[in-house]
Amino acid sequence: MSADKSVQSRPRWRVAIVDDHERSRSALRAAIWAAGGEVVGESVRCADALAVVRRAAPDVAICAAGLPDGDGVQTAAQLTAGDCPVVLFTSHTDEALVERARAAGIMAYLLKPLRPAELAPALDLAIARFGETRQLKQTLEDRKVIERAKGTLMARFGLTEDEAFKRLRRAAMDSRKPMVEVARALLVSESVIP
Repeated sequence: MSADKSVQSRPRWRVAIVDDHERSRSALRAAIWAAGGEVVGESVRCADALAVVRRAAPDVAICAAGLPDGDGVQTAAQLTAGDCPVVLFTSHTDEALVERARAAGIMAYLLKPLRPAELAPALDLAIARFGETRQLKQTLEDRKVIERAKGTLMARFGLTEDEAFKRLRRAAMDSRKPMVEVARALLVSESVIP
């Protein structure tokens, strides 16, 4: 029975709220709870938001656009850079704000006043998009490492690009390691060999 209890006790999402309006926070709390989520941290100021999110380690943060001590979009950008997807919560829909939100890495948008039915899709979408974006960035970084390793093999052994790739792939298969790990090891060994 305890296994069932632990499965049931896992919230749908763990959410941090950054908003200075008590009425908005209250509406968010109620909607999050009703949708099976849990509020794990709250902040009413930009200055505290990053610390609250670091401490709470939420799955997603909901951040108001306007805060009394600063710009909620800039705060959201800091949260996103700290590896937390952010949903912007605002009553404004102007193009400039939407563009700033996009540039800040905000994953979704909720309009005030909150319509509880819109909360779950926005949070689910933000979390999914953030995960996809993170995976794409990692894939790009891995490809850069593999390209550098291919270049090293080409320069050292006079190989073509295709031959260097085949050597890396063969080494990865023989060692049963991902190609990017083999490429990193090659680059590290090259840096210590004069």
